[in-house]
Amino acid sequence: MSKQVDHPQRYATVNELHARPFPSLTVPCEAVYLAFKEPEQAANRDRGRDIAHLSDLLGRLGSEAPAGIVNHYSGNAQGVDLKWESHTEFVTYSAFSDGLSMPAFNGKSAQVFSPDWIAGAPGKRLAALTIRVEELPEDLEIVVPLLRDWFVQESLACAQIIEGAAIVAGDFQIDASGQMRFAVFVRKGTGKRRVGRIVQRLCEIEVYRAMSMLGLLRARGLGQTLNALDNQLSDLVSGLNGAHASSEVALNSLLAIAAELESLSLQYSYRFAATAAYEAIVNQRIEILRETRIYGRQTFGEFMMRRYDPAMRTVKATDERLKSLANRAQRAAELLRTRVDVDRSAQNQKLLESMNDRADLQLRLQRTVEGLSVVAISYYGVNLASYAAYPLTEVLGISKSIATSVLTPLVVGLVWLMVRRIQRKMH
Repeated sequence: MSKQVDHPQRYATVNELHARPFPSLTVPCEAVYLAFKEPEQAANRDRGRDIAHLSDLLGRLGSEAPAGIVNHYSGNAQGVDLKWESHTEFVTYSAFSDGLSMPAFNGKSAQVFSPDWIAGAPGKRLAALTIRVEELPEDLEIVVPLLRDWFVQESLACAQIIEGAAIVAGDFQIDASGQMRFAVFVRKGTGKRRVGRIVQRLCEIEVYRAMSMLGLLRARGLGQTLNALDNQLSDLVSGLNGAHASSEVALNSLLAIAAELESLSLQYSYRFAATAAYEAIVNQRIEILRETRIYGRQTFGEFMMRRYDPAMRTVKATDERLKSLANRAQRAAELLRTRVDVDRSAQNQKLLESMNDRADLQLRLQRTVEGLSVVAISYYGVNLASYAAYPLTEVLGISKSIATSVLTPLVVGLVWLMVRRIQRKMH
């Protein structure tokens, strides 16, 4: 069938499923695993720098660097199988070498990653572990003194996994060389790929545990800020039950708190969501191991339940508290905004009533002024008309007082009609 009928990304999506195969490991062997993460803006980092750092390592080992920007690499250099992967927030390096160095965990296998190369990484080292893989002896008790010599007993987790295919052990402690130690004792006859999957699972448990614990550190730093905002918000909300001195001042304070909480949500939402995702991966990887107790030791699942789960619950509680405070601030702001609107409506009503009263007063004053104006104009009009009519009074034999008496109502009437006409034109 022609590829033209396929979606242009069909083969890319299928190939991605097979891009990161599990290593195939021969027992005995050692694995060294490193993870680097940028302290800030790791998801938006310059991935070209990651490629350059990988190329530097391959150049030191005499191998050819990958071309362009890639998300994964695997190859062999100087007898060591190297594997590199680029993830959303971090990059990982794995080095697998056949045979075992003595004494155990002496750091020789980790020398493939030199200190100066590690110091030149674009990010900071987040995880570093050495996994020693050897054959499980028929007498299982032989393993006990080894575990006592290699690990811190207080935090040692040990379990038989995958229906007895192997015994895994680790203390989740960083030793003097900066490495975390894990031991895998594989039952004879276990396939190479199964051994590779076991080692890969241990690496993933540690790196995703480390990534998720970053959320705990952020949550602890956020706690004091939330305490202060919670107290401020509680005081303001309590004041809503009574007559607040200034609702607008309280509203501005609430809006400031709501804005700060929204800003905190933007800053922390990604880290808290990532923590939840990483926690799910850790628990899923441990579940896949299908652990059973051995030597009376705590399993990896029990270790995480006692020491890891409380940290994750703290992150979840902080995330929920941040969301709850933001919702409370929003509800309080809406309630107070309604109160401010009601207060403003009442003030506007009083203002309108006051304006009506002033309008009535102005109208009465205007009518009074108009009346006085009619009187004043009529007075001057009568005087002018009288002067004009005096020559006629002598001819007609009418006295001045009678003429004035006759002219007065006529002039007043004319003035009143004139004022009324002006008022009609104005309206």
